[in-house]
Amino acid sequence: MDKTIKIINKNEGERLAIAGGNYRIIISGEQTNGSYAVIEMIVPPGGGPPPHAHPETQEMFHVLEGELEFKTEAGKQIVTQDGFINIPLGGAVHCFKNTSQGFARLLCTVVPAGLEKLFQEIGTPVKAGEFLPVPEMTEKRREFLKEIDIKYGQRTYAPDYLD
Repeated sequence: MDKTIKIINKNEGERLAIAGGNYRIIISGEQTNGSYAVIEMIVPPGGGPPPHAHPETQEMFHVLEGELEFKTEAGKQIVTQDGFINIPLGGAVHCFKNTSQGFARLLCTVVPAGLEKLFQEIGTPVKAGEFLPVPEMTEKRREFLKEIDIKYGQRTYAPDYLD
């Protein structure tokens, strides 16, 4: 087990285009012996993932900038700067949308690590500040995403599932 203290500077980490956002894997499971991973998510206005669940992962979000509409099966709530969201193990369906006029910035921690590997498979490498459009949902893309869900124990729902 690696017991070296790791210091990651703001320009370090792998950046990926995910769901129209710019996600930076600050520290991965490879660096934490699989214990956890931390991902910085920069989400443009109106952006965010579709409803989804990952039963074997606890996920926590700290909203650093902006405002999100956070939805679960229990309802929806606006979460603003310095708000915190905890999704316990068990697979609660959730999603969020940036309701700000500007970019929202979040720190996402996942325990255990692994979600960052999903992001690496579905994302496209980008630079800081670079935002790519959401990929077109072709039949080939739909099948690919289904395979990824199975591989990582995630379930993705229709965009209107929590409405």
